[in-house]
Amino acid sequence: MICLGLGSNLGDRRGNIAGAVARLAAWPGITVEKVSSLYETAPVGYTDQPDFLNAAVCVTTTLTPQELLAACLAVERALGRERKVRWGPRTVDIDVLFYEDVVLATDELTLPHPRFHERCFVLAPLAELTGDMPVYGGKTAGELAAACDDGTVRLYGRLFEGD
Repeated sequence: MICLGLGSNLGDRRGNIAGAVARLAAWPGITVEKVSSLYETAPVGYTDQPDFLNAAVCVTTTLTPQELLAACLAVERALGRERKVRWGPRTVDIDVLFYEDVVLATDELTLPHPRFHERCFVLAPLAELTGDMPVYGGKTAGELAAACDDGTVRLYGRLFEGD
């Protein structure tokens, strides 16, 4: 399973995430298989910014992990992402959370994502998509979310009407 985490806290947050999912789905070699609900959370790290909407998607792809990251970064740029402040406000953020069982550590990409297992805003939407599948340390995303203490995660709604 390959899962991505998405977040937005600038402008039309729902529209930004929907646009990112649509662009990923249109990218050659990427098929979006599942999309979570949206969750609203306060920012973590740099807190003087608007609340985030977060979601997760599971994809299948013919791309390598590095090529998938490049596609995610291109989608971010196309939707106006500017990297000015670490953990700062953003139109959209797309993280590769894990890519099957690949373990990787380069300057550009670490798999699995180094902090996904301790972030409630990642784990809540991820739990919808992965169910009983262990995602980190033999634990499910739901089990990890239950032990998480980095803030309140509120169900916001579905990304696409009719889902």
